[in-house]
Amino acid sequence: MSLSRRTLLAASLATLPTLATKARAQAEGQWRAVTGDNGQPIPNTRLPGELASEIGRLRGVTWLGPREASVTLYEFFDYNCPWCRAAARDLDDLVKANPDLRIGLVNNPILSVQSAQAAKVALAVQRTGGSAATAKLYAALLGPGTSGRNDGPRALEAAARLGHDRAAIEQAADSDEVREALKSQMSLAANLGLHATPSYVVGTSALLGYPGPKSLARVLSNVAECDEIACGS
Repeated sequence: MSLSRRTLLAASLATLPTLATKARAQAEGQWRAVTGDNGQPIPNTRLPGELASEIGRLRGVTWLGPREASVTLYEFFDYNCPWCRAAARDLDDLVKANPDLRIGLVNNPILSVQSAQAAKVALAVQRTGGSAATAKLYAALLGPGTSGRNDGPRALEAAARLGHDRAAIEQAADSDEVREALKSQMSLAANLGLHATPSYVVGTSALLGYPGPKSLARVLSNVAECDEIACGS
């Protein structure tokens, strides 16, 4: 990946704190009483419906689960976020326990240029292999047994091990189409105030941070029961 691409990504990443400043001020507290597996409150907020509805129209979302699911959960993640790795390790159990759940994985590489490089490789893989191929790459970089820093070269190596043409993926990762898809995902995350990774959106509610598998399962159960992330609060 060329130096000019890295410089461009660095410049785009630098604009995100400005975009998110207004939303961040509203998102530090709790819209509903939600507690994580560690017993600590999880920051959450109500999102503008017109903005939340844009997530499903983003290009490059990796989809897991049935298209006609009753509940859709979006996770905004960074390939170098330790809590994103913890969430990825719990993903299979979450999917198995909730067969009527659809999950959308959205890139939000706000921690480093290296994270953005890995995200670009994933988006390039998705262009040729769809969500199934991208989910395998996601697991190869963040799933059980993984560790270390993810960047463009490491993501390319993982893609090659999964059977993708490395040169073709590298070329696609530097394309305008991939760059615009990543920019759209990151811009929407910033406008929604999702400054923590991972962040979750279900309906018009957002959780900032990983609450843990038990708490996330409870949130999904509440959404199914009362259409809120916490019933009766």
